[in-house]
Amino acid sequence: MDQQTRVMIVDDHEVVRRGIVAAIDADERLTVVAEAGSVAEAHRRLPAVRPDLLVVDLQLPDGTGIDVMNIARSLREDQPMLVLTSFNDTAAIRESRQAGARGLLMKSARSAEITGAIVEVAAGGTMWPAGKDDGDEFDLTPVESRIVQFIGDGLPNREIAEHLGIAEKTVKNRITGILQKMGMQRRTQVAAWVVANRRADWKDS
Repeated sequence: MDQQTRVMIVDDHEVVRRGIVAAIDADERLTVVAEAGSVAEAHRRLPAVRPDLLVVDLQLPDGTGIDVMNIARSLREDQPMLVLTSFNDTAAIRESRQAGARGLLMKSARSAEITGAIVEVAAGGTMWPAGKDDGDEFDLTPVESRIVQFIGDGLPNREIAEHLGIAEKTVKNRITGILQKMGMQRRTQVAAWVVANRRADWKDS
């Protein structure tokens, strides 16, 4: 058997967490290596555990799953993460995506769906609710969308300006607006978002 995917679970509801652990442990492809019930506990355990996949709830007693995902990505930029929550509204999906999650699944999902999503996300795939995996919620203009793709290609502002035939200062101003629309603080977050979506498109093709 291939090496098992090492999973860490962050959820403050012990009964729910126990159920998830049982489902994962019943799948020979997976193993639970750590659990946490709060942001603080996750912060303490993540540096030592370094899981292959982080499964996190959005609502925690001392913060949110977004806080946990930000901590995880500060330790490992490409940390695979799956949100398991009771909410799949647009805001929850947008915030999870911006934090670097590769998918979101409802807690009401069957055990087989949860383990299947974990395996898919750990392998580099995505698992978003139907019809909510296209990023249209950012409402970017055509030019802004091209700039986002150039950022994903790793181009500096000067080269983006050359491609678009505009001033470098204009590109800088555009990027400021893009960050605001996407709810991000750094262009590296935009680049990571582009890479994640390209990977998903490649797997779906």
